Amino acid sequence: MTETQTKTSSPEFRAAAGAIDGLRDDLLRNVFAYRPLPPLSPDGRVVRRLPEGLRKAVVWTPHALVLFAAFIVMMIGFAEWDYRFLMGVVPAIPVAMTLIRPVAAFWASMLATIFCGILSSQLWGPSAFVAQVVVLVVVAARTRPRAAAWMWLLTLFFGMLLEGGDPSITAPVVTLSAFALLVVAVVQIRRDAEREVTVQRTVTAVERDRRTLLEERTTIARELHDVVAHHMSVVAIQAEAAPYRVENPPPELEQAFVTIRENAVAALTELRRVLGVVRAEDYEAPDAPQPTLAALDGLLDNVRETGLETEKVITGAVRELPQGVELSAYRIVQEALSNSLRHAPGASARVELGYVLGGLGLRVVNGPARGLVKPSPGAGHGITGMRERVAMLNGEMTAGTTADGGYEVAVFLPVPLSEQPERPESRDTAEDNADTVVIDRDGRA
Repeated sequence: MTETQTKTSSPEFRAAAGAIDGLRDDLLRNVFAYRPLPPLSPDGRVVRRLPEGLRKAVVWTPHALVLFAAFIVMMIGFAEWDYRFLMGVVPAIPVAMTLIRPVAAFWASMLATIFCGILSSQLWGPSAFVAQVVVLVVVAARTRPRAAAWMWLLTLFFGMLLEGGDPSITAPVVTLSAFALLVVAVVQIRRDAEREVTVQRTVTAVERDRRTLLEERTTIARELHDVVAHHMSVVAIQAEAAPYRVENPPPELEQAFVTIRENAVAALTELRRVLGVVRAEDYEAPDAPQPTLAALDGLLDNVRETGLETEKVITGAVRELPQGVELSAYRIVQEALSNSLRHAPGASARVELGYVLGGLGLRVVNGPARGLVKPSPGAGHGITGMRERVAMLNGEMTAGTTADGGYEVAVFLPVPLSEQPERPESRDTAEDNADTVVIDRDGRA
């Protein structure tokens, strides 16, 4: 049928044509296709809980059940009076065929029913009856609900045709098979729905992680705006004031400083424009400056007020670090303590800062949850944000559970010597010689 004829035909004709096409696709095309029954997945909800040795045998359970059904059909045929061997073996063959060629097994079962009916002068003998129902169920389970409906209708028409239009003889077969196929169809639909839900959940989780990652990067960009803008503003001011520090500067030097200032101002303008793109509509710029490690004691005091016992340990000579590093370190500690409050209520936490020559080491570890308060699991955004901040600074981070059931976050943020700002206080002999400072839970040194 051409495409033009299909468009101009009636809806009833198109429905009938679609039904015929479905019958041809399900039961007539590739009848002898080799489709071996696959074993059960070893990662199934039930199979994966079994021991390793038993799991290898359990995955072949469907094959064993089909072969056992074929054996039962054969035993039923052997119990008949006439032609025992043929009445047992012939119907059992289509049952066994469902393991490798399901569609061919259905047509073989129809032929076996005719053969047994000729031998016993009874269309649906005991062995043919059981074999037909088993074949319908197994083939329906291995194909799709539409194919099961076609097989059931063909069985009904086949029985009525051979019995001269009397449905009473075929009624037991089609009635029992109808209930069995209904159960199989319901199981298939539920399985497909669960598979679809699993796929959708996976897609949703991937999209949520991607969205979370973008949100965290946007937040980091907003927070670092003040840091970058401050340094660019300093560059612009120093470039403008530099010519006045030299008496009779050459014109080339003045022009160079003018160019530096223009570039700094242009960079500030572009920075504000980019920040305006990534800023949410309801975003409000903070009034206070971005926090640094100097404000860490205030953060720990606030955390102690919520009931989380905290301890801070500092090793190495405390010194000022680049603003971006201090801001990221503060946010990492803040998020790690927030996770401790949510996931381990009643536990204690320990914050370690290690000032080394090549950068800053952070370690936040908490014990297991204690008390009656239940943990409040989050969406996992905190770890994502911490990893983004560490990756931005080319650092390293590990996070995971501890041996006692707690959780540990360890971070190293590299700071090259060329990027470490000078502080007059760092020349103080007492501070240079400080190796370790331990601050207890009450905030006392």
